[in-house]
Amino acid sequence: MKNLIPSIKGTRDFYPEEMMVRNFLYATMRRVSESFGYQEYDGPFLESIDLYAAKSGEELVKEQSFVFPDRGGDLITLRPELTPTLVRMVAQRQKELVFPLRWWSWGPFWRYERPQKGRTREFFQWNVDIIGAVSPEADAELAAVMATFFKQVGLQPDEVKVLVNNRRLMEAELEKLGVGADLRADVFRLIDRRDKLSANDWDAYALETGLTTLQLKGLKNLLADNGLWQNSDELVRFFRAVEALGVSDYVVFAPHIIRGLDYYTGTVFEAQEQKGDIRRAILGGGRYDNLMADVGGDPLPGVGFAMGDLVITLILEKLGRLPEERGSSPATVWVTVFDEEHMLYSFQAAAELRQAGLKVGVSPTASKLPKQFKYADRMGIKIVVVVGPDEAARDQLTIKDLRQGTQQIVKRAGAAAAIRELLESNPGS
Repeated sequence: MKNLIPSIKGTRDFYPEEMMVRNFLYATMRRVSESFGYQEYDGPFLESIDLYAAKSGEELVKEQSFVFPDRGGDLITLRPELTPTLVRMVAQRQKELVFPLRWWSWGPFWRYERPQKGRTREFFQWNVDIIGAVSPEADAELAAVMATFFKQVGLQPDEVKVLVNNRRLMEAELEKLGVGADLRADVFRLIDRRDKLSANDWDAYALETGLTTLQLKGLKNLLADNGLWQNSDELVRFFRAVEALGVSDYVVFAPHIIRGLDYYTGTVFEAQEQKGDIRRAILGGGRYDNLMADVGGDPLPGVGFAMGDLVITLILEKLGRLPEERGSSPATVWVTVFDEEHMLYSFQAAAELRQAGLKVGVSPTASKLPKQFKYADRMGIKIVVVVGPDEAARDQLTIKDLRQGTQQIVKRAGAAAAIRELLESNPGS
């Protein structure tokens, strides 16, 4: 073991129990996305670094991306996010597509960061976007997608909230404070870092940014005003739509939410755990109405969000909301092999049961039956089919229900129906 080559720092091994969680998340995301009428898509894992430069923010491009030259000397990167890829894809076929687009995706991403709890260098991410719709009601639909996912994985409104703000609202309020346009991007970064710094360090950072003491006081008042959303016609419409969509218990205004990416122009989202000690955002996103033109397409509005698999998994695991069958076999039926002479009979029986729609494993070698029963029990398999000389001679199978401790002998032709009846009579066992 001392010569074993370790995995790359910040990556993860997905053993069957981890894959089960990943697949559970993917299946839930697919179900929720499709229930709102979204289509699945994906893009390449490699992109030109030029796609992200001046669009995703200097920190993401210079510090967090895996960048390397290809053999021709061009700089490419493992994708750190998907929105620039999405708008590039749309721009390439802008004249052919039917708008508004409602697309979703799930796949791997990479960021060069210091690995820690809830953050790795390689992660999976759910992306949901609407392209070609500029209304606050489109923003509200995305909030409803988020809330519906939380409902379906068992998270209650007192456990998770979707926090919402609007950059245009904050720009207008900063203008009232005398904060010029040249400072607003820096002030947005300042707001985004509020939870990452101590109060004294944040104040010092604000003054270094160029704010006066009076402007800093005014900014603090803004960030404490939970009724500020009523100054924004967009947010008034947004929250009316959220109520109509039936998810208002999950969605609240939060003036300190601004999001760090430079391309956001209007509504921004961030979901956070409400009761626990996990301080990282579960998901984030917002409106990006200028990004299409930035990659060479015709101007086209967009809004979207992304959710990584790490933080949501930590929360669901902590609260006991992950599937209980993690690590168990995907098979519900196990066919034993009595000896070499009867192995092919067992294989034939297993094949017939699979053809009938059952999930069936079969022993690849002959061994003592108690050993095969122990294996099935440890793997969480519910039904064991015993095939011995007596069964083979009579063209029968012995079906043992490990949950109930019962058994029955049936004709081989009727085995699938008998097994299905057992499973349906005790579905939760």
